[in-house]
Amino acid sequence: MSWDRNYFAALWPWLEVAMDNHFVRGAVTGVGLVTGWVGVRELSNAFMSRWSARS
Repeated sequence: MSWDRNYFAALWPWLEVAMDNHFVRGAVTGVGLVTGWVGVRELSNAFMSRWSARS
């Protein structure tokens, strides 16, 4: 898994300890999901506004 083979965790040991925490992994995953959802929503709004401007 990519969490286990991380370049930055190898550089800084304290980061490896933090990345082993399940709460940290969940928070990073949650932020990624929210960011992806907002991006899809913004993209769909941009397409919808462009489509309605043509009508």
